[in-house]
Amino acid sequence: MSVLVCSDLDRTLIYSQAAFSLHGPDETMPRLVCVEFYQGAPLSYMTETAAQALEALAASTVFVPTTTRTPEQYRRIHLLEKTPAYAICANGGHLLVDGEDDPAWLSAVRARIADGCAPLDEIRDHLTAVGGEFVLKRRTASDLFAYTVVDRAALPPAWVTDLTGWCAERGWRTSLQGRKVYCLPACLTKAAAAAEVARRTGAATMLAAGDSLLDVELLEAAHRSIRPAHGELHDAGWTSPSTAVTASRGIAAGQEVTDWLLHAAENHR
Repeated sequence: MSVLVCSDLDRTLIYSQAAFSLHGPDETMPRLVCVEFYQGAPLSYMTETAAQALEALAASTVFVPTTTRTPEQYRRIHLLEKTPAYAICANGGHLLVDGEDDPAWLSAVRARIADGCAPLDEIRDHLTAVGGEFVLKRRTASDLFAYTVVDRAALPPAWVTDLTGWCAERGWRTSLQGRKVYCLPACLTKAAAAAEVARRTGAATMLAAGDSLLDVELLEAAHRSIRPAHGELHDAGWTSPSTAVTASRGIAAGQEVTDWLLHAAENHR
């Protein structure tokens, strides 16, 4: 198969109830499919139409879920009847092959980070030092990057800007997604892992989708891409000549994304 499709998951393909953005009478609501349970409770959804389109897309392309989630968080999601041959987790830090971690890829990523970025402990200590009551949780992911869960209403206006500048001086970057503020090594990208999948599969064309600043390199590396009309990229007004934007927001945008990817893949075959 010559078409590689790399898509972000949360708020691009799958949505929590808080991110649905559905309005109107109940009889106009789309049928939904739950694709993730957490601690026994439903957590993430797609529309039934989007789920069907995704099955068709995965059957005709090399479809690669591409997420900032850790492998453990990713494995809670069941998008397709058959597990994708490849998945990119931890923003490119982990490459899963038939559901299993590729240790050689992880080792190469860690070496690249150690060579060009400040250590994770320094970032973690700084987040502790500058945090306030607005910080609800502090976490690390796969010993590769750190993030905090914040109260957006109480978040000081300049806090993320100041953090971004401090991180940039140390070879790190930030991303604000919903209630999470991520701090990641600048060299840790989804695009690098996608390029490795393209090399292994011999894919001649790449399509991509994503909604955050952490997806920029991936969207720019693709021959064609799409982003939803919501999220961090939308708020920043980011676009590119090869990137389409959905007309809808919320879970309806997720359906537009899958339809667009399926149509674009058909045109490239």
